[in-house]
Amino acid sequence: MTSIDACDTDLQPVLPLGASDIQKLLPHRYPFLLIDRVVEFERNKRVLAYKNLTINEPFFQGHFPVQPVMPGVLVIEALAQAGGVLYQLSKGAAIEDKVFYLVKVENARFSKMIVPGDRMMLEVSIKRRIRNMAWYSGTASVDGNEAARADFLCAEAQN
Repeated sequence: MTSIDACDTDLQPVLPLGASDIQKLLPHRYPFLLIDRVVEFERNKRVLAYKNLTINEPFFQGHFPVQPVMPGVLVIEALAQAGGVLYQLSKGAAIEDKVFYLVKVENARFSKMIVPGDRMMLEVSIKRRIRNMAWYSGTASVDGNEAARADFLCAEAQN
């Protein structure tokens, strides 16, 4: 039994969740899975996850090879993926026949570059749910310092 197999609407998942558990919750795969581990979870409230960034990440090869920087759009995508994990864990379900799409981003701010060697912490909270959609607020940080933040809307759709 894995951490996700033990997760239903009455149980808390066994933390931390690693890559194989995260892949049961999200359709993303390498190189686009941007979460390595989930370390904290409060049902219907928040999740804390992280991504360890190495020089081997494909986007570093072309996003300023002399001084590699993680693209801001991928930081936002990582936050959205953490939101997807929060939604799925709160439902107590693995991927079924539904997919969640990032449909709107507001108040995005980038205050620190994220570079190879950083551990990007992703903290995402649900602000509200509207039918098949959810508003989230997320912060990406490195070494306790905020690197980016955004509010975003994700919508559930049939696969």
